[in-house]
Amino acid sequence: MNQRHTPPKNAVALHYDGKGAPRITAKGRGTVAEEIIELARQHGVPLHEDRELVALLAQLELNDEIPRELYLAVAEVIAFAYMVTEKFPPGWGPEGKR
Repeated sequence: MNQRHTPPKNAVALHYDGKGAPRITAKGRGTVAEEIIELARQHGVPLHEDRELVALLAQLELNDEIPRELYLAVAEVIAFAYMVTEKFPPGWGPEGKR
């Protein structure tokens, strides 16, 4: 038999309030990951898939700030979320104010 094994999903949720670095607010694997993803969908939170970044973020503890080494990768995810939701911090946005 040649069955493919699908690895369990991993998920990490971040919170960024514009002050300090983003923080890990939820993380999980398998069923917990699926619940995190479903809750995000229910609340209109944009989802971004990046297995390598999730693997790195999953090593952090809940409520940890992301390390400087991941700032650029996470900034790209946050920018993606702003663009998808068309919600921007004050002074930013498509009008090119910055």
